[in-house]
Amino acid sequence: MPQIPPPKEHKYVDSLWCMYMVSVVGAWNAELVTYPLDLAKTRLQIQGEVANTKDASMVKAPYRGLFRTAVGIVSEEGFLKLWQGAYAALYRHLFYSGTRIVTYKHLKDKFFDSGTEQYFPVWKSALCGVTAGAFAQYIASPADLLKVQLQMEGKRKIMGLPPRVNGLFDAFRKTVETAGVRGLWKGSVPNVQRAALVNLGDLTTYDSAKRFILRNTTLEDNHLVHCLASSMAGLVAALMGTPADVIKTRVMNQPMDEQGRGLLYKSSIDCFKKSVQNEGFGALYKGFLPIWLRMAPWSLTFWLSYEEVLRLLGAEQF
Repeated sequence: MPQIPPPKEHKYVDSLWCMYMVSVVGAWNAELVTYPLDLAKTRLQIQGEVANTKDASMVKAPYRGLFRTAVGIVSEEGFLKLWQGAYAALYRHLFYSGTRIVTYKHLKDKFFDSGTEQYFPVWKSALCGVTAGAFAQYIASPADLLKVQLQMEGKRKIMGLPPRVNGLFDAFRKTVETAGVRGLWKGSVPNVQRAALVNLGDLTTYDSAKRFILRNTTLEDNHLVHCLASSMAGLVAALMGTPADVIKTRVMNQPMDEQGRGLLYKSSIDCFKKSVQNEGFGALYKGFLPIWLRMAPWSLTFWLSYEEVLRLLGAEQF
């Protein structure tokens, strides 16, 4: 009588929920390391916003580059203000990072990889990355909105402008009171567009670059390979995501009327047109340097943390 093979052992470390939590921990680690660059980037993107006639002093403020912006925050607001709004970013990654990794992995394993191909095609990886990024960002968009508002409060204070919000929950309350629950998704369209492009650059580039290196070199799946792949991923993600990031930041940061409608821009398309008309095409790449300088170490820190925790747990590598 033929023996029935024992059922395949299911390891909890290979489950989607475990992958989700590892992704969140990796993202928190990367966010805390690189957050000052994200804050400087947001300040640069709002700087010189010609369409903003409501806060004229913000527009007339002298231009500062990346270094002077960071130094100015430290000298005028205090060193710890480099992490202003960081807790909102951590809340965001509680939803965003785990969702994007799990969605990418699920799409890749269940819907696109039939097992008949030796290598996962780049176009399939790109489709998975765009879908995972857009879906995850839509879920996490309210936290992103609150983070942007908190990041700008320090700048308003030193410009002598009254504060708009006092903390995360105050920002949440005022947004809902002014624009309803739907107001929490203000700027979600450019935000989702940005996330789709960033994850096309990050997830797809990291996955494809790592597989390419392992396939065409004698290197093993180690930290060196992770560093090379994540460096490529950070650069591509910054190039693809910066224009949408500028639009997203401006739409989210604009003041609203009593009906919850934006006072500066009607939509992300309107913001795009006004930004280019008033400031030139280069406005779409405001903050590119801090975005790139942040994307590279963020991607490196995240992927090293993520892969190392998976290795320690004995789970399958990404």
